[in-house]
Amino acid sequence: MEGEEAKGNCLAWAARDPSGNLSPYQFDRRAVGSDDVALEIKYCGVCYADVYWTRHQHNGTIYPLVPGHEITGVVTEVGSNVTQFKVGDHVGVGTYVNSCKDCERCSNFLEVHCKKVVFTFNGIDYDGTITKGGYSSLIVVHERYCFKIPDGYPLEFAAPLLCAGITVYKPMMHHKMNQPGKSLGVVGLGGLGHMAVKFGKAFGLNVTVFSTVNQSGMKQLIF
Repeated sequence: MEGEEAKGNCLAWAARDPSGNLSPYQFDRRAVGSDDVALEIKYCGVCYADVYWTRHQHNGTIYPLVPGHEITGVVTEVGSNVTQFKVGDHVGVGTYVNSCKDCERCSNFLEVHCKKVVFTFNGIDYDGTITKGGYSSLIVVHERYCFKIPDGYPLEFAAPLLCAGITVYKPMMHHKMNQPGKSLGVVGLGGLGHMAVKFGKAFGLNVTVFSTVNQSGMKQLIF
């Protein structure tokens, strides 16, 4: 790396054009503010959204783009007003890193539906900077958008829960699919599907997966 890209406190992998190819990239994370948490990123899950955005398939990609929104790591610094976290804590960061914090949705812990939500990468933050995601060595986030991970839980297992996991967990809870004895049908055993199976079995459900076989028919897997 040469010139501007060789400078910065954060090492990352970034896409620079619609090919989606990732290459080394270096940039500066913002300074830790009074309400912020800085963490050293240990793991970041891979979501198809990462591919989608790096390839400009949403027609809104801002290059260079650093993807990744299933982030787990260890807290390295906290701001003076931070009360929920301390250095050494294991934390996760999901699909968004900021919001207005004042609207009805934010007040009901539904920040992801805030009209001014800022996504973890390719978003425009409130200071005007473009957010960069978890394919990087560190990140600085407002404490509101960090989640505590129990010390004994492996960070590599926690990372996919920050997107794929919550994507299936939320509707299952909404529809009361956490009651033993109920039946759950899962279409496809992919990134989200296998999470649904895990939650379903943990809840004591009768789980059936529907999956194709060489595009010629449907196969049922009973768990």
